[in-house]
Amino acid sequence: MSFHECGGNVGDDVCIPLPDWVAEIGRSNPDIFFTDRVGRRNQECLSWGIDKERVLRGRTAIEVYFDYMRSFRVEFDEFVEAGIISMVEVGLGPCGELRYPSYPVKHGWRHPGIGEFQCYDQYMFKSIRVASETRGHKFWACGPENAGSYNSRPHETQFFCEGGDYDGYYGRFFLGWYSQVLVDHGDRVLSLAKLAFEGTCISAKLPSIYWWYKTASHAAELTAGFYNPSNRDGYASLAAMLKKHGAMLDLSCAQIRMLDQHVDLSEALADPEGLAWQMQNAAWDVCIPVASENAVPCYDREGYNYLLDKAKPSTDPDGRHFSTFTYNRLSPLLLETRHLMEFERFVKRLHGEAVLDIQT
Repeated sequence: MSFHECGGNVGDDVCIPLPDWVAEIGRSNPDIFFTDRVGRRNQECLSWGIDKERVLRGRTAIEVYFDYMRSFRVEFDEFVEAGIISMVEVGLGPCGELRYPSYPVKHGWRHPGIGEFQCYDQYMFKSIRVASETRGHKFWACGPENAGSYNSRPHETQFFCEGGDYDGYYGRFFLGWYSQVLVDHGDRVLSLAKLAFEGTCISAKLPSIYWWYKTASHAAELTAGFYNPSNRDGYASLAAMLKKHGAMLDLSCAQIRMLDQHVDLSEALADPEGLAWQMQNAAWDVCIPVASENAVPCYDREGYNYLLDKAKPSTDPDGRHFSTFTYNRLSPLLLETRHLMEFERFVKRLHGEAVLDIQT
């Protein structure tokens, strides 16, 4: 269920914008979109600030999402009943992932920038104003002024640096509010998805924001909405929310990109393996299944073996494994004979068939 624009991000070669009627509303009321500190709007998806605001021709964003899901369920009833449609991944943000659009390429972000907070539309401002007044500190109704820009490094900012403001009284308040808005959005949409697709498995996709994971603040995760600094587990509450709705956690195997390009992770103090391990265990600790998919194309033996090891880790003492795997980015290149043979071998091994590891 895609409630986001496709195009403009890493690996995208097509552009599918939001519907024209949504864009028309956005021209007269641009606050329906996520907004950064200097007022740049991001039209990839709707701001979560309008989840319960009747600004979409008399409907809230949540009602629009539900109407879409319910209509899909009715239209494709025979395929759902026959089990042909056996799982529905519910879009919860940009790229279908539950996160803020904190690192948009169209606004100049480049890896490994920390990204920027996206909480400056009028509806998000209203939410933080209520939260700050409830806390008894009205002057906290704003985003941090010292958090840098899209391509800053953590140590270059007063907010994210070692011992920075992210761990002060205001910082903890702001990050708690910012991350709770993310959890609440997922909670609202998945509750209606569960109603619309009763009896069908639903899943939610989380991103792999692995850069700056070895720093104290985990800055890139914080701007994306995951309150996961080194002294706090930011994924347990998300896993509990998914458990509440019986939803599967879908993780992207972004590490395959580093394998293909032999990327040096040390500069950005990155740890994709550590992040994936934390997210998987958050899900398995509350007994929800984990799904996965490749983030970029994969055609070679080395890449497939890596995906297999992640999907079915041979060293896990409890025999845990991914419940499903989705191969993304089908292309004519995959259908070339030598690539198709490797793909066939990969699929057979995913399904547990013994296949000789013949060197090619």
